[in-house]
Amino acid sequence: MARGGGLGREFRWLWAAYAVSAFGTRLSFDALPLIAVLVLHVGPTEVSALAATGLAVGAAVAVPLGPWVEFRRKRPVMITMDLVRCAALLTVPVAYALDLLSFPQLLLVSTVVAVADITFTAASGAFVKSLVPAEHLVTANGRFEATTWTTTMLGPPLGGAAMGLFGPVVTVLIDAGSYLLSAAGIRAIGGKEPRPTRPAVPTQLTKPTQPTPPTDPAKDPPAPRTPRLRVGDLPDGWRYILRDPALRPLFLNSVLVNALIMAPAPLLVILMVGQLGFAPWQYGLAFAAPCLGGLVGSRLSRRLVARHGQDRVLRVAGTLRACWPLGLAFIGAGPTGLVLVMVVEFGLITCIGVFNPVLATVRLTRTPADRVARTLTAWSVTGKLTVAAMTALWGLLAAVTTPRTAIATAGLLLLATPLLLPRHRSAPRRTTTPNDHQNPEPLAKN
Repeated sequence: MARGGGLGREFRWLWAAYAVSAFGTRLSFDALPLIAVLVLHVGPTEVSALAATGLAVGAAVAVPLGPWVEFRRKRPVMITMDLVRCAALLTVPVAYALDLLSFPQLLLVSTVVAVADITFTAASGAFVKSLVPAEHLVTANGRFEATTWTTTMLGPPLGGAAMGLFGPVVTVLIDAGSYLLSAAGIRAIGGKEPRPTRPAVPTQLTKPTQPTPPTDPAKDPPAPRTPRLRVGDLPDGWRYILRDPALRPLFLNSVLVNALIMAPAPLLVILMVGQLGFAPWQYGLAFAAPCLGGLVGSRLSRRLVARHGQDRVLRVAGTLRACWPLGLAFIGAGPTGLVLVMVVEFGLITCIGVFNPVLATVRLTRTPADRVARTLTAWSVTGKLTVAAMTALWGLLAAVTTPRTAIATAGLLLLATPLLLPRHRSAPRRTTTPNDHQNPEPLAKN
């Protein structure tokens, strides 16, 4: 991969592809839950089940895909996952046009998209690590984060308007097209990606080694094969995370925080659109305008790291982001309620915009290149399974109590999550050697 000129042309193509698909995704913000409510007229339990089932089944299916991706060229995997997401989403407008749309179909589509999301994330993380020099990783992750919040700021209100003008499934159609464009952009990166190989694991020798006879390249041309998936590869990502003294607390914190933020999300649809009478475009605007905070936070992250260090930025931003969501329990009807949502979301998203690029950089820099896909898959699978379980649980809680009570409960629990953040400065992790696979204990003490 060419690395000249900082981030380089290849990164710009990858960044453009990400921007297109991110915009399509944000344009269809909560499209499937909104379709379930507005077209199929389901209640809070079904909406929560839609969010939970897709994540849970998708994450379970994706468990073996992390090790599989590890030993495949990453760009073809990314292109394939874009095409899979495009095809799955296209079935929704087709079924709607034929008056065949059903709740089980929405469950199936959300599951397929969840599997493809996890697989794409694992491949793209490893690809970014190979594409971007280590000294530019914070900048690269900051650009991805800024793009995420820019598209989130613009997409939902435009998607809400499009849904009001053209029907509830038009944004799903646009989202499918964005994945097609993303696949084209990733293909345009060009270059020949080397085939990954499995690191050799030396065995314990009981007798002196014999000299290896020389090989004749003409008779024995190098023809590396793609390594086969081993059963032992499946939990390897979790083993690596839990043995790392810096990644372990960040992993536990981020998984729990994301779950407590996302679990009440379907209930906010019920509360705002179903009970308080907000129009879809108002719901989209309430969560779009505050995304300016994410753009600000992502631009500040590199400067804050340069001034205060990664560890302090993670602790402070991670603590502050847990303080905002409780305010969503006090939403009321009318303009005052809309303003309250915007203020709470602006504070939350600004802190997330600072936290996420630094977390992504720490995760990549502390993970060897031959373990990135497995580590990111383990991280994503755990996160999605936790979100799925807690979303289902919060749906039941809302059914027993009220959506507002369930939202308040999540906000209160979030206040305790900063206790999981690392408290001490972490030493840089040494590069993994083949012996580490045989004698892993030093990794736990590092």
